[in-house]
Amino acid sequence: MPPSSDSFSLARIALPAFGPSLLFGLGEGAIYPILALSARELGASSAQAGLIVALIGIGSMLANLPAAALANRYGERRAMIGAAAFSLAALVLCLIAHTPWVLGLGVLMIGLASSVFLLARQTYLIEAVPVHMRARAMSTLGGTMRVGLFAGPFMAAGFIHWMGLQGAYWAAILAFLGAGILAFSVPDLEPRDRTAHRNAPPLSLAGLARAHAGVFLTLGVATALVSAIRACRQIVIPLWADQIGLDATQTALIYGIMGGVDMLLFYPAGRIMDLRGRHWVALPCMLIMGASLIAIPWTAGFAGLLAVSMVLGVGNGIGSGIVMTIGADASPPADRTRFLGIWRLITDLGGGGGPLLMSAVTAVLSLASGITAIGAIGFVAAWMFWRWLPRKTASP
Repeated sequence: MPPSSDSFSLARIALPAFGPSLLFGLGEGAIYPILALSARELGASSAQAGLIVALIGIGSMLANLPAAALANRYGERRAMIGAAAFSLAALVLCLIAHTPWVLGLGVLMIGLASSVFLLARQTYLIEAVPVHMRARAMSTLGGTMRVGLFAGPFMAAGFIHWMGLQGAYWAAILAFLGAGILAFSVPDLEPRDRTAHRNAPPLSLAGLARAHAGVFLTLGVATALVSAIRACRQIVIPLWADQIGLDATQTALIYGIMGGVDMLLFYPAGRIMDLRGRHWVALPCMLIMGASLIAIPWTAGFAGLLAVSMVLGVGNGIGSGIVMTIGADASPPADRTRFLGIWRLITDLGGGGGPLLMSAVTAVLSLASGITAIGAIGFVAAWMFWRWLPRKTASP
């Protein structure tokens, strides 16, 4: 059983709770920078290489509902162990690939596994952590993934120097293996609320979606807009840097500093959400990110873009865990895992749709117009949170 709320400490469960997420993020971060290069070495065109990189996100989106079914049937612990093992098989496939499409299959498998792993990890933490500390747990989960993604390329660099391009995959193998071993050490939990609903007849997936349609169409759409803005911020910085004539070194420096600012804020953000309410983070996050994106087309040099990017990093950092926290608050205890599978599908659709919207506006008008359109979405999301996000600290 989960510990009582009066004696609970996040530090006590830090290694089994957040260690697997850190290692999984480390593995993904290790391979992200070299996927396109690997595809090109195998004869892929630039467009094909871009598609292969995108297969991680596509796989994650496709697996959300199956991942919920797996975690619901076999439990969070076994789902995480299986996802780690599946990822190791995928990395072996990437290592032995002789064509771009075999590499692509391995990359797709990693995306599928990541959805299973992250959904199981979120469900586990919702059950293990008392409600009054939920936002801190969710923001720390998101923060550890970001730290892993940030540090992964640096770990891979040492392996690449020693073993060549394939060294990155060996670095990821070590990280995923560690994630699986830690997941194996996590005890199974009997959820606090599941026993009370054990005799309730289960809803079909469609029935579950209909029963919670109001939440999905309001807060679900709002968090999808958050995902859209976050996905676009990864694209906006290098594109606008190129537009104003900055070189690759300057662009990488801006991007790295923005990521560093982002990572520093995840725990304070969670604490504010727990103590003051979700509004105190959701609204500033979207307003700051929206205003920062709108300001980017008005920058004309390194200093200006760096300053705006740092503010953008602050906005994204204070929103660490907000999508998972709101989803956790809204999820029904009797069918939490499948609800979160639908929730992740909606937010992933936002993450995929944001760059498509920006590309369409850019193609029709200009890059500045595309960036401004994405920034405006931040204000729409802020209004939706103001309108529909409960004022209570938590809404389990």
